[in-house]
Amino acid sequence: MMEDKEQMKVEDLQEKAKEGARNYFREGLNCSECVFKSYLDLGVSGFPSEVVALSSGFGGGIGMTKNTCGALLGAVLCAGTKKGRKNPLEKETPAERIEELNGDNGLYSTFAAMTEEFQAKYGTVSCRELTDPHGDWHSRERKKSCQEIIGYAATLGVKYAIDEDI
Repeated sequence: MMEDKEQMKVEDLQEKAKEGARNYFREGLNCSECVFKSYLDLGVSGFPSEVVALSSGFGGGIGMTKNTCGALLGAVLCAGTKKGRKNPLEKETPAERIEELNGDNGLYSTFAAMTEEFQAKYGTVSCRELTDPHGDWHSRERKKSCQEIIGYAATLGVKYAIDEDI
């Protein structure tokens, strides 16, 4: 019963983040800012709202280069607030630090799983591949598609930041 209650809470937070992110897109925030800010707004990270600045450069697939989807990168930032290393030098040796990242169930496994889930849904993590089929960057179709992707990425960020079983 308790597990169902916790899952409900995660789903509620995901829905709030999704709606918040979609609304921020309408207000002119870039894709990564939308995802990360909607997560920060939930108040579960312990990070101040000003850290949204870390996501500004990721919009448009990193500075409008159309590389890795900025919404996915925003979701990675969300998960990083909970799963990332607060002190990367905490382990005593470089080998231990590397093992913490790469080992069985290492930190990278969470971020890889997020990326794989995103790619399974959209067939790519490339901003260019996600947006070019819609023609002009400023087209309504591209904006509508990105708004959907942003909402999904916001749910993904919450899922991987909060769900302890992942």
